[in-house]
Amino acid sequence: MDFQLTEDQRALRDGTRELLAGRFGRERLRAAVEEPALDRALWRELGAAGFFALRLPEEAGGVGLGLPEAVLVFEEAGRALLPGPLVACHLLAGVVDGVAAGEKIVGLCEADRDPVLWEHSGECDELILVEGGVGRGIGGPGGEVRGEVRGEVRGEPRGAYGRTGGAYRSVPDRVVCAPFASIDPLTPLARVLDLPRTAPLALDVPRLCREAALLTAAQQLGSAARTVEMAVGYAREREQFGVAIGSFQAVKHLCAQMLVRAEIARSAVYAAAVTERVLDIAAAKLLADEAAVDNARDCLQVHGGMGFTWEADVHLHLKRAWLRAERWEVAGETEELLAAGLIG
Repeated sequence: MDFQLTEDQRALRDGTRELLAGRFGRERLRAAVEEPALDRALWRELGAAGFFALRLPEEAGGVGLGLPEAVLVFEEAGRALLPGPLVACHLLAGVVDGVAAGEKIVGLCEADRDPVLWEHSGECDELILVEGGVGRGIGGPGGEVRGEVRGEVRGEPRGAYGRTGGAYRSVPDRVVCAPFASIDPLTPLARVLDLPRTAPLALDVPRLCREAALLTAAQQLGSAARTVEMAVGYAREREQFGVAIGSFQAVKHLCAQMLVRAEIARSAVYAAAVTERVLDIAAAKLLADEAAVDNARDCLQVHGGMGFTWEADVHLHLKRAWLRAERWEVAGETEELLAAGLIG
């Protein structure tokens, strides 16, 4: 599947890449490894650029664009390994005052996960808990699952399964947390020990969860594409036996397979952004997770022993890919949902 971006979409993608390269380049990335605190100045700059208000209506101070454009922006964020609760702030820009402009940071947790994990908990001004979104109840009676899939119309499932769920607002200093070891040095995590449902919010939780999964998939796609570039670049420069290692068939095949994974994931993510269908988003998340993790592993293999060292960025992509793969539609429940769709 070949998606041709419009001129405006290409400009948006290129502008985002240029902004992130200028404000969050490799030096800033490496510095963030040592000091993972979020850069509030960068956050406000992202807000001023419309990163969080991208899909808010223009009359509400937003940019008025759609989900396909958001996917392009989040792909660039994934490519740059930009840390922080980006998905939460984008999805809740119209819910929590100050988030759209980058003046406030909001966290978003899935309350029916175990454990309930909260990223950058020490820097969030608010926390939103959601429960009962898409992907829950897969283990329930088979008839319910098949019914949900059959009832889906352009990503709007009908019936009890699709419209259940709740969202609750909490003040961070009233949430009891405990430190939780994070595999990604740029994403500090805390485990939420209680679920303070302080104030209910009227949100379409299933839709919010689907969009969170799709934007996370877009970040995985950006990471997968970036590791292809890193592997190919290293294979062209690194020499063994007097020739570039990229001239060896085994390395060529490895890089080619990485490109295939990334492009398959790109087609799935872009298609899901257009259709917004439940199963399309599930498939996109599954393929993007696989592409990000497997490409980072293969990129590390191309780098050889260098890839295992702390100064090589490839390990940062692998660790972030592992982390994202456990957020918003993990592999097991996504596979069950897709299987139910095939049966139905």
